[in-house]
Amino acid sequence: MPERSELPPDDLGDIEMEVLTLMWELGKASVSEIHERIMSARPLAYTTVMTVMRKLADKGYLGFTRRGNAYVYHVVATEHSVRARLLKRLLKRAFSGSPLALVQTLVSEEALTPDEIREMDRLIDKLRDREAKR
Repeated sequence: MPERSELPPDDLGDIEMEVLTLMWELGKASVSEIHERIMSARPLAYTTVMTVMRKLADKGYLGFTRRGNAYVYHVVATEHSVRARLLKRLLKRAFSGSPLALVQTLVSEEALTPDEIREMDRLIDKLRDREAKR
């Protein structure tokens, strides 16, 4: 699987992210399977889905094998690696590289559930433990 640094630096469009998210759920799928999933939520041309999946393969996010007349695509880039790369880019572009500014904005602009707050506390404790061991 490509590492974050091997993925292309360009941003992913909304449809590309939608297709990638479906691919992470399914692991592997044909264009028709992804098209059906998208069509259950909203209309989108089959050829658009086909083009997006081909472009994602060209960019290294998906791979594919030919099965008869169809291509079966599979995930190459992990969800974690893509999210980390996109977050690092957002952090640099919108928050001048400051994780604190990003978290402050998130906390002030989003309504967090008690479970999400507890999970954030757990993550901060884990970070403190890791720092203490250094």
